Amino acid sequence: MLRTVLMGATLALAPLGVAAQATLTAETSSPGGPAHYVSTTFAAALDSAGVATLQMTEGATLTNSVQAVAEGRVDVATAPLILPFLLQRGIGPYSGVGAEKGAELAAGIRALYFHAGAHQTFGYYDSKPVANIRKLDGLRIWNGPPRGAALTSGRAMIQLFAGLKDGEGYEGVQTPWPDAVSTVTGGAVDAWSFPSGLPGGREIQFSAAGAITIHDVPSDLLNSELGQQIVKAPGHAPFSVPVDVYRAAYEGNDITIVTDDDTFDSYSTAFAEIVQASMPEELVFDIVTAMLNAQERFEQGAPMGPYLNITFGDIDGVSQGACGAVQIKMHPGAIRAYEAQGHTIADCLRP
Repeated sequence: MLRTVLMGATLALAPLGVAAQATLTAETSSPGGPAHYVSTTFAAALDSAGVATLQMTEGATLTNSVQAVAEGRVDVATAPLILPFLLQRGIGPYSGVGAEKGAELAAGIRALYFHAGAHQTFGYYDSKPVANIRKLDGLRIWNGPPRGAALTSGRAMIQLFAGLKDGEGYEGVQTPWPDAVSTVTGGAVDAWSFPSGLPGGREIQFSAAGAITIHDVPSDLLNSELGQQIVKAPGHAPFSVPVDVYRAAYEGNDITIVTDDDTFDSYSTAFAEIVQASMPEELVFDIVTAMLNAQERFEQGAPMGPYLNITFGDIDGVSQGACGAVQIKMHPGAIRAYEAQGHTIADCLRP
């Protein structure tokens, strides 16, 4: 993992005489994806506002990051919402924690704000095309890191497309995030299922090595019983963008977009930026206020900015994937910050 302190040029933009009020540790995923962009832009916004400096560890395994926040070893992390759900039950990657301890740890996690910029895609190189995305038998498919939310989502897409489970009909390939691009571009897999931004930084890197094709979820599969179960599963949210907009986002790259209608449809990975419930309320109020005031920075700092679904307005909980199976609460300081700017927060998100 790479640790960076986001200071330097961003601090130079802060008003003279303004010092960061707090130094906090933070963890996020590898560069190239929406979660990394949101976290690092968040850190830069806090620096510029003179609120806090985030000592950011990049390339972290978010499964570990969520547990580290819950245990008080890290102050801030970007969290796929399925992970607090699994931690609360002590299952999946947290089976070693156990149900009782997992519930205790999950109860101490609070959300600052939500985002859902990463949507699931399926792709391959045109030089080695997949003839039928519904027949993936015998292929080697990169479907996520060794564990965690992205792996769950990647496996779900292959099961939806072809009715196959990892290791039963196809070979799932997993690598840590920092090795994902080299694994794909090096020809070690036949296809991939990635959580992607719009545009996706990794997909652009893939296309630099040769033309690629990206598929959405065909309408009949998306609307099937299994498709709707996946869309509504803990940690997921629906994703739909006009295909012309989607193609325009990749203009200038050797990327073909395939859909069966006039929209690119899939499911997003729902995220929250999380802290411990014990973080001081006034500090959280200042942090979230700085985030809300930086909307333009988030949306204009990268091409994917307008498509991150960051909560800059009212929060109903359901649209964020947080008031169903996932029962995460917002920090009182965050709620105060939203309400101070005239926004409403659903009761289900209140501690």
